[in-house]
Amino acid sequence: MVSISKQFHFSASHVLDKLPSWHQCARMHGHNYIVVMELSAHPDELTEAGFVRDYADLDRFKTWLDDTLDHRHLNDVMPISTSAENIALWISSRWTDEYPELTAVWVSETPRTWAVYRVEPRRPDRAGAASD
Repeated sequence: MVSISKQFHFSASHVLDKLPSWHQCARMHGHNYIVVMELSAHPDELTEAGFVRDYADLDRFKTWLDDTLDHRHLNDVMPISTSAENIALWISSRWTDEYPELTAVWVSETPRTWAVYRVEPRRPDRAGAASD
């Protein structure tokens, strides 16, 4: 496998409302999040230019991230608990159709903490369309 990754940033607030009231994360707080998108392909699946995917193709994700999550209250945006693990899962589920090479989404809330959701890469069939 050959992998590429690109890092993105957004700032947002959230409340982890399923935690006991005494837990610090049960109160509204915010983070300067880092999201890393990882895309992978087998060497024989690289584009003619030798890419897994052109990094410029990830501009659509950056626009979506800015419009959807940046400077928002995540509890108002996401239909599930706003843990870092669920943010990674939610982003992955939103973008795997657009980026079939997506193999992992990493989400950091602090410089020392990361959650990652790994997906199985979809191999193209002989006609070039992604298969399940």
